Amino acid sequence: MPWHAQLRLDYRLSAGRTVLQHAHDGPLRIFKSLYPEGDAVCHNVIVHPPGGLVGGDVLDVDVRVAGGAHALLSTPGATRFYASDEAFASQQVRLRLDPGARLEWLPLETIAYPGCRAQNRWTAELGEGAELMAWDVTALGLPGAQQPYDRGEFRQRLEIPGLWLEQACIRADDPRLLDSPLGLGGRRCLGTLVLASGSALTRERRETLVEVAREALGDLPAEVVAGVTAPNDRLLAVRAMAPLVEPLMAALQAVWARWRPAAWGLPGQAPRIWQV
Repeated sequence: MPWHAQLRLDYRLSAGRTVLQHAHDGPLRIFKSLYPEGDAVCHNVIVHPPGGLVGGDVLDVDVRVAGGAHALLSTPGATRFYASDEAFASQQVRLRLDPGARLEWLPLETIAYPGCRAQNRWTAELGEGAELMAWDVTALGLPGAQQPYDRGEFRQRLEIPGLWLEQACIRADDPRLLDSPLGLGGRRCLGTLVLASGSALTRERRETLVEVAREALGDLPAEVVAGVTAPNDRLLAVRAMAPLVEPLMAALQAVWARWRPAAWGLPGQAPRIWQV
């Protein structure tokens, strides 16, 4: 039988320390709060069901960060959408940042297995002066295991209402999207990293962050295609494609490691969970 797993995370600032209150229902958990950077930034790891998702299953994650608090969230492994018959499996993430809050949403990749019917969605709401760094990485199939994405459907929607919308329906039987130079060009991994603000960023700050990202992307392997843009005065976006997850994730992590000190004056030291 399908299940519906829910996780609610509520961050707030208490005596200079970002603290977490949480509740869960179903096989979705949070690891202990860690403070490798001191009390101001709370690091957590979300644990997904180890068996992955199949038709009818739902992951529902709701994150709220109060003003002045700063949270960093990641995962210990990939989110896996397995083959399904009829019903879609779904992952839904809602991020809400109160005025002056900061959040880093940095999960590992989502894998669309051959034959999957999957929906992946996150939406973010930003209060005045709130800032968000978030990425989403999708791998279609498992080329290393000789399991190409040759059947199935993957739907994705990444949205900051009124600011950013990325939406796609990637069907395994759509060669024009998968293989055309105007689509994925034969690559099977795609990713987006955004830095978004609830208030307008100054032109000087936007230009600095764009240049920093370009420097980070300057030494990419030839198989990785990536670029950065500032489509409006509240958002910067890095888009990337590659044949495999590892070089693409390394590219986004490199930008994140440069953006963090440039935007917030914080070190770009990778969380330990990324090295496990």
